[in-house]
Amino acid sequence: MSISYKTSQANWLRRLLLAVAAAAVLLGAAGLSYQALASARDRRAFPMPGLLVDIGGYKLHIDCTGQGSPAVILDSGLGDGYTVWQKIQPQISIITRVCSYDRAGYGYSDFSPRSRTSKVFAEELHALLNRANVAPPYILVGHSMGGLDVRLYAKLYPTDMAGIVLVDSSHPEQQKRFPPALNDLDKTWLREQEFLTAIMPFGIPRLLGFCGSDLEARADKCNFHSEREALAELKAFPESAQQASTAGSLGDLPLAVLSSDPDRPEPDLPEDLVEPMNKAWQQMQDELAHLSSRGARVVAKGSGHYIQLDRPDVVIEAVRRVVDQARQLHPSAEPNP
Repeated sequence: MSISYKTSQANWLRRLLLAVAAAAVLLGAAGLSYQALASARDRRAFPMPGLLVDIGGYKLHIDCTGQGSPAVILDSGLGDGYTVWQKIQPQISIITRVCSYDRAGYGYSDFSPRSRTSKVFAEELHALLNRANVAPPYILVGHSMGGLDVRLYAKLYPTDMAGIVLVDSSHPEQQKRFPPALNDLDKTWLREQEFLTAIMPFGIPRLLGFCGSDLEARADKCNFHSEREALAELKAFPESAQQASTAGSLGDLPLAVLSSDPDRPEPDLPEDLVEPMNKAWQQMQDELAHLSSRGARVVAKGSGHYIQLDRPDVVIEAVRRVVDQARQLHPSAEPNP
C-alpha cells in the first residue's frame, strides 16, 4: 500500500470525524435552542402565580390563596413542585389560607447553596413563611419525601405547629425494611435520573413527550434545574431519612396519615416485590399514625402513591378535619371571614 494512499485514507477519516463532531455540535445547539424557546413559550402561556421571596441571597416561589387560620402549607415529594397540589389548593382556600411552594432548585425557585436534605428544607421553609408574612400556626401537609420534611419542621419549630397531614409519606426506615432487591431498583432509578438530568438541557425529554400535556406543570417542571434538584435530593435521601429518624413523637398534635391502596401497587414494581413491599409500607404507615395520640389513618381506596391526584377528596377531607381539630385546640385561630 503506497504512502499516498495511506495519507489519503487518514485525511478522509479525519474529515469524517470532523463532520460527525460538527453535526453533533449543531444538533446540541439546536436542542439547547429548542428547550430554551419551548420553556419560555410555556412560561409566557402560564405565568408564575404567587411571589418570589428572598430568604437570604436566593429566592423561593410561594403561592398563597384564601384567608384564615391556621394556614395550611403544602410540601411536595421528591421531584415535584407546587403544581402537584392543583386539585387540593382551590378547595382548601375556601376554608382557610393555604400555600404551595417550590423548594429551592425547583420550578420558579432559585438554586440553594445549601445541602439538599430534609433538615435544610425545613429551615428554608421556615425562612420562606416568615419572609412571606404567613403567620403561624400551621398545618403542614407532606407528600412522600415531604413527610420527612414536615416531621423535621415540627421538631425544629414546635410552637409553629397546629397539625400535620402525611400523604403516603416516606418513613425513615423504609430503605432498611423494604426487600433487599429493591436496592437494585433504587440504583436503576438513580441512573435514570442522572440520564434525564443530562439530556434535559437539549430538549430531548420534552421532544419525547416526557413532560406531559399539563401546561402549568410543564412550565414549572420541564427544565434542567428542576431535574438537577431532583437528582440532588435523591442522592441525599438516606441522609434525610436519618435526620427524620430523630424527629421523635408528635405528642398530641392533630395528625392524619393517608396511605395508598395496597391493591393498587406501583406499575414499575416487579411482581415478586409487590407483596413484601406493600406489607412493609402498610406497617410503616400504621407506625406513622401512632406518632401522635391524636393520629388517625385512612387508606385511600383506588389510589396509588399520588393520593392528591388520584383521590383529592380524601386529602381535602383529611385537611378539613385537622383544621377543625386545630381550631378547637387554638381558639385564637380564625376561619375565613
